[in-house]
Amino acid sequence: MTELEKELKVEDIKAAAGQMGCPVQKALYFVTEFLAGPMCGRCFPCAMGSYEARIRLGSLVAGSGSEDDLLALRRISADMVEASFCKKGKDTGKFILDWLDTGVYQEHVAGRCPDRKCAAMIEYRIVPGKCISCGECKDVCKDLAIHGEKKKPHKSGYLPFEIRQKRCTRCGNCIKVCPVEAIVLVDAKATVGAGA
Repeated sequence: MTELEKELKVEDIKAAAGQMGCPVQKALYFVTEFLAGPMCGRCFPCAMGSYEARIRLGSLVAGSGSEDDLLALRRISADMVEASFCKKGKDTGKFILDWLDTGVYQEHVAGRCPDRKCAAMIEYRIVPGKCISCGECKDVCKDLAIHGEKKKPHKSGYLPFEIRQKRCTRCGNCIKVCPVEAIVLVDAKATVGAGA
C-alpha cells in the first residue's frame, strides 16, 4: 500500500467517525480503525498509545470508565501528539485530545452519555400514565423485551406494558411505533414518573 493510499484511508476513517453522534464513540471508532489499517507501528507512543487508548475508550463507552481512564487518555494523546514520528499518529492523538476538555468524557465516567448513543448508559422506558396498551411496541420488538397485554374491550386486570432492560438492545423500534409517545429514552440512572 502506498503512502497516499494510507493517508486516504485515515481521511476515510475520520469521515466515518464523524457520522457517529457520541464523541467518545467517534474516538473509539477512529482508534480501532486506525489500529486495523493505516498505523505503521514504528514508533512507541503511537503503537502502544493507540492500543491502550482503545481499551480506555472502550471502558468509557461500556459505562465502566473511571477518572484513571481520563488521566491515561490525556497522557496518551499528549504523548502521541508530541512524540509520534508521523502525521497519522499525531492526528490520532489530537482526535482524542480535542474532546477531553469538552466535558463529554467526564459525563461518561459519571454514567451519562449526553448524546444518548452509548447503549450501556441509556434505557427505553414505558410511561404507564401515557400508555394506551395498544401493543404496537410489543409487536415490533425483535428481542422480545416488551411484556404486557393489549387492552381488550370489557376486560380489566391486564398486565401493563414494560420493557425488560436486560433483553432490550436499544434498537429504538418501539419508540418509533408508539402512537402516543409513551416510550421515552432516558439515562439508565434516571427514574421516570408517570407524568414524564
